[in-house]
Amino acid sequence: MLPLFILGHFSHHVMTALTVPLIPFIRTTFNLDYTASGLVVSAFTLAYGIGQLPAGWLADRIEARKLMTIGISGVAAAGVLVGLSGSYFLMIVFLVLMGILAGGYHPSAPPLIYASVRAENLGRALGFHNIAGGASYFIAPLAAVVIANAWGWRSAYILLSIPMVLFGALFYLLLGRQIAREKAAPASHKSDGQQPLRPGQIRRLVVFLVLTTLTAAILTSMVSFIPLLMVDYYGVSKETAGAAFSIMYTAAFWASPLSGHLTDRMGSVPVILGVCGIGGVVLCLMTALPYGWWLMVPLLLMGAVIYARMSASENFIIDQAPAGSRSTVLGIYYFTGMEGGGVLTPAVGYLIDRYGFAPAFTLAGIVLVVVTFLCGLGLREGSADRQEAGPTFLQRSQRGKDRTGTDGAHGRPWADKTPRT
Repeated sequence: MLPLFILGHFSHHVMTALTVPLIPFIRTTFNLDYTASGLVVSAFTLAYGIGQLPAGWLADRIEARKLMTIGISGVAAAGVLVGLSGSYFLMIVFLVLMGILAGGYHPSAPPLIYASVRAENLGRALGFHNIAGGASYFIAPLAAVVIANAWGWRSAYILLSIPMVLFGALFYLLLGRQIAREKAAPASHKSDGQQPLRPGQIRRLVVFLVLTTLTAAILTSMVSFIPLLMVDYYGVSKETAGAAFSIMYTAAFWASPLSGHLTDRMGSVPVILGVCGIGGVVLCLMTALPYGWWLMVPLLLMGAVIYARMSASENFIIDQAPAGSRSTVLGIYYFTGMEGGGVLTPAVGYLIDRYGFAPAFTLAGIVLVVVTFLCGLGLREGSADRQEAGPTFLQRSQRGKDRTGTDGAHGRPWADKTPRT
């Protein structure tokens, strides 16, 4: 199942990866200042976050592949409309539509991946899945800048969206066939079970969500201005800025599986504390270094923080959230991070308009380091992470199964240990 999910994740993010690297082109077309440029990014981000809540709730109750397909083909169709928009207002409207349609993919995918692998390999599976998102953010900006330079930014949206619409339909058929094969196979594993969360676990989950979603909001808002930082602060061309921006996402190819491996070995909490602290330092370095090859180091580290945080966070939530509510909790997780980023982006644009790039990036880095330290105090108690084998893809993804059994020896939900094919 994992290769199919990887392709689906790549296709989902092709459209979502275009707006930020194309901002210099869009700004020129509509003569925007930094605040208005930030609103372009936040229009999609806010809608993307809002779409996570109902999508997460629905993913626990209806067939998840429908939401995932909307997150691929629906988003691509909205991308065509963005490319056809003739005014700033219409572009904002269609970016909002794209964000709402995009909300269905992420709350649906991680629980299905969890259902298809053993628990001790979950971190690595999520890490490989997140490589595809990074691949989109690496490849799509390069392709978009080339197309925009030749035929305009609108053509970049249109030309890249058409194959994604077609793949979404293929994805729906292939995933349906896999589910049908699971139904036909004899059930050899018991259904997923999990005891109710204790107050201490709930507190840890809340503190963890505060840390990871606030980190996501700060990083999203700051990353949105990196192409403009390259153009206006370091004086490079729009084309070079778009290409440099894509370099940041090459970190997904190594940071995502590395984070997954470390999470399987060490647990989610040490990994998330480490990467969030590094993220604060990297934000401070973004304007402290002179332009040159060494500037690629903070760009690569920024990408590593983004993808390492994502893999560790998804692992922790899936491991800690109740079995029948994992997509709902993931929806809340993505909602808060994206909404926070959408709210902060215009505010960061205002700070840059008022004080410049260096104070804005330095302040964001200091805030992130302080938040990491404070949340680390709340997470320092014994880890409640659990690693356990689980049932098949179909059994974990279906609703209404018995979730009450425990393995008397450890008080954990039982799981059949028979190797799966």
